[in-house]
Amino acid sequence: MSTTTRLFLIRHALVEPSARLTMYGTMDVALCDLALRQDAASYRWLAARLPRPARWLVTPLSRTRATAAAIFAAGYPEAELTVEPDMIEQDLGELQGLPHEVFAERLRHPPHPFWSIHVDERPKGGESFADVIARVGPTIERIVAENAGGDVVIVAHGGSIRAALAHAMGVGGQPVLAFSIKNLSLTRLEKVGSDWRVAAVNEECFTLPAEG
Repeated sequence: MSTTTRLFLIRHALVEPSARLTMYGTMDVALCDLALRQDAASYRWLAARLPRPARWLVTPLSRTRATAAAIFAAGYPEAELTVEPDMIEQDLGELQGLPHEVFAERLRHPPHPFWSIHVDERPKGGESFADVIARVGPTIERIVAENAGGDVVIVAHGGSIRAALAHAMGVGGQPVLAFSIKNLSLTRLEKVGSDWRVAAVNEECFTLPAEG
């Protein structure tokens, strides 16, 4: 029988308000304190939903580590966190940190309707989304090889999660940017033998209505 390795990819929690006014990319910005309290149900849902045991990976940005810590505080047994640099968000180079309206004025190509930059546009000193796919694809293959038959939780970013989907599906960046990847959502990929399967995209916490 083929070995199945499962990846559970979580987009980090909402960042603090002033950061959301800019294109923060790979800047190390903090999580929103208010959202940490308001999202308590989402953390409890993730703590119950994620596999046990599992290997846990985060990126070098503190918002992923803080998100993992909040999931542990919500009831998931605390696990060792390993930093995986190649799952970091898209680097926007010299355009990073600009307000959204200024960022848009500096672009050479019209952005994707659901992403702030064209798939092939590479800001000076940064990456295109196509570059992110080229970085993330080999990374998830390596993660699978290192954890064959196991479960891996990866707290990452909207861009790197979409890049993982592009690799798993064997498509370019344009189609996967149509996927919504919300904060604290769960996307599940499975490597079955030599083949990738997309098990779920953008799973979110939900509460059943009370009977009455």
